[in-house]
Amino acid sequence: MKVLVVGATGGSGRAAVTELVSRGHDVTALSRHASSLPGVRGVDGDATDAALVDRLVQGQDAVVVTLGISESAVRVRLRGPSGTPMDIRSRGTRTVLAAMRRHGVRRVVVQTSYGTGPTNVGLPLVNRLIFAVLLRPQIADTERQGAELRASGLDWVEVQPVTLTDEPWAGAPRTSTDGSIEGVKVSRAQVGWFLAEAVEDATLTGRTVSVSAGAAVPVTV
Repeated sequence: MKVLVVGATGGSGRAAVTELVSRGHDVTALSRHASSLPGVRGVDGDATDAALVDRLVQGQDAVVVTLGISESAVRVRLRGPSGTPMDIRSRGTRTVLAAMRRHGVRRVVVQTSYGTGPTNVGLPLVNRLIFAVLLRPQIADTERQGAELRASGLDWVEVQPVTLTDEPWAGAPRTSTDGSIEGVKVSRAQVGWFLAEAVEDATLTGRTVSVSAGAAVPVTV
């Protein structure tokens, strides 16, 4: 498949690119520094640039969106982001969805966050406090992003990981469509793997999928 990954140099985006390439997909990567990625067509640019996104979406079979703000959450809350718009998730996703509708591209996989939208009721209390105090503007934008996706009319999958870590691969993550999770952390490597799964698995269409670490599986060499 021809797959465009938007937000391709963040942790989850980079992991998704690696996994998609390993599965034989033809990957185009869009981010501010995507040209540094090996083995793909990397395009440096902004996900809110409608003309650029329109050009890149045309001819794709699927799009993966992993937008976010990579700066310190404390800095962002106190002073705002320095290099990324606060509404990058919703505005970038809206730009992608509009281009997909124009070009008849149906399959879209978007990473949001566990505890937003359909999984709000399952969020543990400590995470609820973090969302309310530290991450409020970013969570509000993620809520808008998810709502845009679910109302898009496309063949969407919403992927909602719990707290992300940089731990190494520890086997396939636990996934559910009922909001249940196993643990409150998951590695970006595991999320990237599942983003590629969601591109390929048509049975997930129209579902919001929670992703958590699950039981660790030893990796043998």
